[in-house]
Amino acid sequence: MKVLSSLKSAKSRDRNCRMIRRKGRIYVINKRNPRMKARQG
Repeated sequence: MKVLSSLKSAKSRDRNCRMIRRKGRIYVINKRNPRMKARQG
């Protein structure tokens, strides 16, 4: 999982990426390709 200051580039890597907020952190997850993960905050 990458920790990034901006998730816009992580979200645009694949069209199945979704932005989700959990416990005050913003995550980009992808159910089709689980390697596409990123976290902010």
